[in-house]
Amino acid sequence: MKRFNLSEWALSHQTLVLYFMVVLALVGVGSYLKLGQAEDPDFTFKLMVVRTMWPGADAGEVERQLTDRIEKKLQETPRLDFLRSYSKPGESVIFVFVKDNARPDEIRDTWYQVRKKVGDIRATLPQGVIGPFFNDEFGDTFGNIYAVTGDGYSYAQLKETADRIRNELLRVKDVAKVDLVGEQDERIYVELANAKLATFGVEPAVVFAALQQQNAVTATGSFETPTDRIYIRASGALDSVESVKQIAIRANGRLLRVGDIANVTRGFVDPPQPRMRYMGREALGIAVSMVPRGDIVALGKSLDTEVERIEGELPVGLDLHRVNDQPATVTRSIKEFTRTLAEAVTIVLVVSFLSLGLRTGLIVALSIPLTLAVTFAFMYQAGIDLHKISLGALIIALGLLVDDAIISVEMMVVKMEQGWERVRAASFAYTSTAMPMLTGTIVTAAGFLPIGLARSSTGEYTFSIFAVTTIALLVSWVVSVLFVPYLGYKLLPDMKKSGVHFDEGAVYRKPFYLRVRRIVDWCVTHRWIVIGATVAAFLVSVFAFRFVQQQFFPAASRPELIVDLRLQEGSSIHATEAQVKKLEKLFLTDPAIKDNVDNFVSYVGSGSPRFYLPFDQQLVNANFGQFIVNTKDNEAREIVRARLIKAFEEDFPEVRGRVNRLENGPPVGFPVQFRVIGEDKAVIRRIANEVAEVMRANPWMRDVNFDWDEPSKVIRLTIDQNRARVLGISTQELAVFLNTVLSGQPVTTYRENDKQIDVLARGAREERVYVSLLKDLAVPVGRGRSVPLSQIADLSYGFEQGIYWRRDRLPVITVRSDLKDGVQAPVVSAQVNAKLEDIRAKLPFGYRIDTGGAVEDAGKGQKSIAIVAPVMILVMVTALMLQLQSFSRLALVLLTAPLGLIGVVIALLAFNVPFGFVAMLGTIALAGMIMRNSVILVDQIEHDIREGSEAWDAIVDSTVRRFRPIVLTAAAAVLAMIPLTRSAFYGPMAVAIMGGLVVATALTLLFLPALYAAWFRVRRTA
Repeated sequence: MKRFNLSEWALSHQTLVLYFMVVLALVGVGSYLKLGQAEDPDFTFKLMVVRTMWPGADAGEVERQLTDRIEKKLQETPRLDFLRSYSKPGESVIFVFVKDNARPDEIRDTWYQVRKKVGDIRATLPQGVIGPFFNDEFGDTFGNIYAVTGDGYSYAQLKETADRIRNELLRVKDVAKVDLVGEQDERIYVELANAKLATFGVEPAVVFAALQQQNAVTATGSFETPTDRIYIRASGALDSVESVKQIAIRANGRLLRVGDIANVTRGFVDPPQPRMRYMGREALGIAVSMVPRGDIVALGKSLDTEVERIEGELPVGLDLHRVNDQPATVTRSIKEFTRTLAEAVTIVLVVSFLSLGLRTGLIVALSIPLTLAVTFAFMYQAGIDLHKISLGALIIALGLLVDDAIISVEMMVVKMEQGWERVRAASFAYTSTAMPMLTGTIVTAAGFLPIGLARSSTGEYTFSIFAVTTIALLVSWVVSVLFVPYLGYKLLPDMKKSGVHFDEGAVYRKPFYLRVRRIVDWCVTHRWIVIGATVAAFLVSVFAFRFVQQQFFPAASRPELIVDLRLQEGSSIHATEAQVKKLEKLFLTDPAIKDNVDNFVSYVGSGSPRFYLPFDQQLVNANFGQFIVNTKDNEAREIVRARLIKAFEEDFPEVRGRVNRLENGPPVGFPVQFRVIGEDKAVIRRIANEVAEVMRANPWMRDVNFDWDEPSKVIRLTIDQNRARVLGISTQELAVFLNTVLSGQPVTTYRENDKQIDVLARGAREERVYVSLLKDLAVPVGRGRSVPLSQIADLSYGFEQGIYWRRDRLPVITVRSDLKDGVQAPVVSAQVNAKLEDIRAKLPFGYRIDTGGAVEDAGKGQKSIAIVAPVMILVMVTALMLQLQSFSRLALVLLTAPLGLIGVVIALLAFNVPFGFVAMLGTIALAGMIMRNSVILVDQIEHDIREGSEAWDAIVDSTVRRFRPIVLTAAAAVLAMIPLTRSAFYGPMAVAIMGGLVVATALTLLFLPALYAAWFRVRRTA
């Protein structure tokens, strides 16, 4: 029974085939135009923050009474990976990390469980606790951030303008959220000088009660008449600052006004909340996020139109600046990758035209856009957007997707050169190569399978490499057996001449092929030399691999710099702001910085909103500031970075400064980290100091530091309880009084339009600012009397720990460091880790030193790949067995898979390129590419033997016949990678694949024939 031949069917239904070609091309173009565009693929942030406040408690009390209780309950959370927390005076923050292998659809349920479990113990937390509060929106990316500035305008006017702009931007299509950044809550302050209160004999509580009663919203009843319900409304609610001043207070038989004994002002929260500054000026930020699966470029155009309209309506002196413009960045990135794709297509076409000729090359050229069009259609249906991962995958696939077309058309051309007519030649190409090609395609695609199956954040981030490459490869096979025969039938010249006898072997008796034959024959004859040399080269490459630098993900190629400023623990936001302004002055005056920077924005008391998906976002912290610096280009970025590093070393002794490039992949933080974990804080402190000394001894380390180290200043009040009781004041009353004077106490709410503004009672400025006056502070003790604080309490000055970090309920100190340029984190981590073994050997029971940073995250990514590697091997072996149906031939093909490592190591060492996660994926996929060529060659040898050829002749003849298609497909794949070597993200993968494929192709043509002959003991016949 004759087997179905798809190529023969295509040639007998040419009109239908042409119709499908046109339709698929149009569908592909339409799908491409509808594909969303983004900078990075979405990946799920498997992190939730649980924040709880307990005013008045020190860090130790917060740790014991809040953090530990909540963590103990959270350890019951399903899919929990680990808990990380810090406890500060009055604040507990717990980071809940979900296992990296949790599916994205499981995360929502996990966050529900976190809320439920914390809710179960809410009633057991200490009295006075505020919260807990939950934040699971860490992945929200605000791709567009604007700054509103106005010289001569008050903050209130800036906020009013920002509110109006926010309302306008929320109406733009595909806008999900618009948040204000650096917003300061309004307050009405009633500043009570305690000395004046004592003079008038007024109790603070009397003032508070008067404010609350005057402004209360209380039902005043209504009349029910036969026809109407008539409400009664009483006046008296606060409607201005003046109305607060005019509230009457009766004390000691006298009627006073609040304004007589207090300074009433309207202002903003003090101390200030986190603030934003633009180019050294006060600013208010407007951050815009996009709806899921939106098109960031289309959103950018809509926002540009709206912002241009808004700018035209702003008052003179008010300006709206673009701080972060992700649509513009994505547009540049897409253009860069599109140009790279076009260059790769051009290279492949040149290879095809030069090696195959004009008409044959044209067939390959036409197959490329057709394959890409169908691939775009599948991408659209699968919800895969255009971003740097999918576009890079297309470029990788480009060098592979022409393989089947080249093999198919090359076989058709050879048969036509041998005198076969078109239909027969096309049918033979399908019969002889279609199934081996399909097997090779499946094997190649299976090389990317671990990426598709990896259940990790890294795998989720790089999933498009597998999806796009697999789609493109499978589509290319269909194109090569369905559409390429049709194109060959229409475009190839008629090589059959009437009356001329064709010699089918004449093609391979040309001088070039005769030289190839002699080389292959020599390799088969001297098989053991060839096998021995190959094995030796492989072993040398395994040994040399240790000299290749390791990496997780490379730095991003974006021109921004992230500058972090961290002051001593316990520093005020005013001190942070002073250091921020000092650095701003450097930005505005230093030529090395000023001439290379487009703009910069600074954040005081917190980090920037997440404007870039892999950005390592920082939480609110009074002693932290951050700059986002937009440099002119990458060269300018490095100039500015070097100058800032020098400035931090020489001119900023009060600050720990970091100058970082943006990262690719999941954020890591400090590249080198070692965690010291144990029960006793003093012991882990001692061990951490020993670890730090080892790290400082490494010449590549820069700024070794601890995540918590410095104590905070504290004033301790030792209350004379007997005297306090005699005066009628308790510890709680004294604490409330001091908190009211120094920090303020909300007493009522001022309602204005849709806003609610807290009315805050606090002490006079001198009582809040001058520490030296604290001992003389007048403490009310009832009946209008007061005594100095020093009469009931002794004041002493000291220090206490300002923050405690924990991991899985155990104290932890992380020793961390940045690196000097020219070395990768895994290399330095390995150097330090080896020297820590002596310290580890002396650790007490229950104490340990764990490796963190880039090494830990890379290990998670590699582990997720290793777990699913058996599935990849099973798919490869099954596909090969279905084609070869022989354990011996299967073993032959599998033995060629690791040979690419020889070329990988040579290329990486020669070009000094690190071996990172992406390069690892390329190396794994390289095995599939190598076996693809091997299975086609082995199948050809077996086919010739079945046709009656002697085994020796079959080995040599098959290798000679497969030489051109194997070399051409390898050349197309290698040369198509050249434009990708410029990419910071894909460069290491491109170099690895290029080096591995060049060497492996040569070994396929030389080593595999020798191995086949040795395996089956083939002897030359007489």
